[in-house]
Amino acid sequence: MKAPLPEKLRPSIWEEFVGQSHLRSQIQTLRSAKHLPSLLLFGPPGCGKSTLALLLARSQSDSFLRLSAPEAGLAQLRRQISGIDVLVLDELHRFSKAQQDFFLPLLESGEITMIATTTENPSFSVTRQLLSRLHVLRLKPLSCSELVILAKRGAEKLGVNFADDVLEFLSASAGGDARSLLNLLEYVAALPEDQRGLVHVQQALPELVARHDKNGDSHYELASAMIKSIRGSDPDAALYYLACLLEGGEDPRFICRRLILSASEDVGLGDPQALPLAVACQQAVEFVGMPEGYIPLAETVTYLALAPKSNSSYAAYHNAVREIKNNGMQPVPLHLRNAATTLQKQWGYGKDYQYPHNFPGSWVDQEYLPETVLARHYYQSKDQGEEPRLNSWHRRHRRTAQDG
Repeated sequence: MKAPLPEKLRPSIWEEFVGQSHLRSQIQTLRSAKHLPSLLLFGPPGCGKSTLALLLARSQSDSFLRLSAPEAGLAQLRRQISGIDVLVLDELHRFSKAQQDFFLPLLESGEITMIATTTENPSFSVTRQLLSRLHVLRLKPLSCSELVILAKRGAEKLGVNFADDVLEFLSASAGGDARSLLNLLEYVAALPEDQRGLVHVQQALPELVARHDKNGDSHYELASAMIKSIRGSDPDAALYYLACLLEGGEDPRFICRRLILSASEDVGLGDPQALPLAVACQQAVEFVGMPEGYIPLAETVTYLALAPKSNSSYAAYHNAVREIKNNGMQPVPLHLRNAATTLQKQWGYGKDYQYPHNFPGSWVDQEYLPETVLARHYYQSKDQGEEPRLNSWHRRHRRTAQDG
């Protein structure tokens, strides 16, 4: 009776399982399989990984064991899995790479079937050798409508009546996490009956944050969405994802690093002031700290989204790198080499170099690229933002040289 509501409502039969409609056909195939393959269920918290693992384990054998990686030392694990057909192992990513090797011979020989779960991207958290022996199923967060189904079940279990708008509000606030939803429901059920309306619930609940795993996929997915929104010049979307990151407890220094990179890669020469602003934002956030640090962050995100875009310098660098990878690094022309010694002068270092500041407009027509790549043009300008103005001086001198 003291078990939390999520545990009380954990499905024991397939008909009670909610969510993961995209995996229904695969799940049905696994249920009917004579020999269940070893699996890795990957998905965010509260999406049903452990429940699905237990249902599959029961469908395969009565001899199964459920353990959590943090509590299972290898010596203890060796003793406990003796005679077990199926091992349900939560939080596989919590095992070190060396510890994960323990399972290789067990899975290779078919001595045991393992159904493991993880919230972290298995490409990075599970060894390649172990991953090759597991069938990976990616689970998704539950939809709001799916969470409402669970909320109604929870309310019935608690013997409490809630208005539909309250259940929908709680479901929307849970961020696809059934466990969070049911914990919130249990919290609200403990309120006096006259305080269970929507307005009171919104005021009474602890601060709801869109939590994300800062070491998991959503950490990078939200950051990627923010940068792509900036690149696409959508300030509303960029600010939304900034808020998701900050309200989820993201380290603001990580966000600042992403913004500095975006200022150079995506805005670039379209607005050269973007990079100084992003750097100033990082300094401002370090100086004022959080929570007020969201103010310069929001200003910077908005500015970058509104700024004209040019990735020409970013693309030019990659063009130069491609040249080097394809043809190797070419010798620096002699006239550009520094003649630091008498011997180097004899070799012709620095000979015929023309110092641009000695010429009108601080420009002189001379070659800077190695002779073998003289015809290459890595930088391709874009005609937007400040870039045309920055290029006008360069183009004018180039035309003068060509005309001359």
